[in-house]
Amino acid sequence: MRLRPQDLRKIFLRKRVDKSDYEGNSIKVWDEAILIRANIQPASGQLNASIYGERLRYMKNIKYQGDDIMENHDEGSGICLNVKQTDDPDYKIISIQTFAMHKNILIEKRVTGANGD
Repeated sequence: MRLRPQDLRKIFLRKRVDKSDYEGNSIKVWDEAILIRANIQPASGQLNASIYGERLRYMKNIKYQGDDIMENHDEGSGICLNVKQTDDPDYKIISIQTFAMHKNILIEKRVTGANGD
């Protein structure tokens, strides 16, 4: 399935990387933003509703063609959908399904606490 160029939206991928803090402890931080173009739709369907229930309203499906996102590698990475590329991502990748011509990516809205976690 080819994705129509006029349906693609510019979003930013931010991967999680390990860094060391000033005491030498390993911490996870967001890497630099990578521009990707993808088709974004609300998550729906009976199967997703039975798996995710009420969480489904905070999820979206992304259809993506490219090599920047890999299955079994980039789950947990962030997506900047409604925020600037320099901000922390507002969505995180839940699952990635690879097909012949595209990838289906399920993302969920990140819930941030008082300290930003």
